[in-house]
Amino acid sequence: MMNPIKKFEQERIKRITAQKNSSKLKKVTRDFLNETIHSAYSYNFSWMGRPIIQYPQDMIAMQEIIWMVKPDLIIETGIAHGGSLIFYASLLELIGNGEVLGIDIDIRKHNRKEIEKHSMFKRITMIQGSSIDPAVVAEVAKFTKKKKRILVTLDSNHTHDHVLKELEMYSPFVTKNSYLVVFDTVVEDLPKSAIKNRSWGKGNNPKTALRKFLKTHKNFSIDKSIENKILVSVAPDGYLKRVK
Repeated sequence: MMNPIKKFEQERIKRITAQKNSSKLKKVTRDFLNETIHSAYSYNFSWMGRPIIQYPQDMIAMQEIIWMVKPDLIIETGIAHGGSLIFYASLLELIGNGEVLGIDIDIRKHNRKEIEKHSMFKRITMIQGSSIDPAVVAEVAKFTKKKKRILVTLDSNHTHDHVLKELEMYSPFVTKNSYLVVFDTVVEDLPKSAIKNRSWGKGNNPKTALRKFLKTHKNFSIDKSIENKILVSVAPDGYLKRVK
């Protein structure tokens, strides 16, 4: 008789494969994303009291990755209200090890105050400055010393040029079998009407930067199993695993 745990895992893989090949599910997912981007759906959620501007499906994906990798350090560019920092820190608290480093060009006073008084702040450090400023990257590098497992997420300025520079600067920090997650690659797939008054859009966004980056960085590959599993994601093709 097959081990029930292995049986469950095999059944899950079968379901995910079926989802990947379902044109009906893909259409439903695309329609859902198009509609919810217009309604600012991602602004509806919080984690332990702090707004977390993410889709719940991507949060679950990040939880699975963090539990699997068990990073000593999570680096995030783009802080906003700090919900993601708190989310990552709380997972590391449950694991019992690790710290979170957040970088943002503008950490607003009211957000800093709320993050610093949070119980999870004990695992968080914040740096104010441009994520592509060499001086900031040098400061980040100091945090990576003696860390065995490092995970990086990029969620700041979404223009092609900015994200490409982030990819070049932060990818060396990612350890083998960990992840470099590029959020908002979905911009490339959305109708133009969904992106208004932004410096990024079709042809100029995280996905276009990611595509260029992967042409010369074969040590990373897209983990399609993640988006095939969660279906709804603002990071299609954005879950990059360091394979060598």
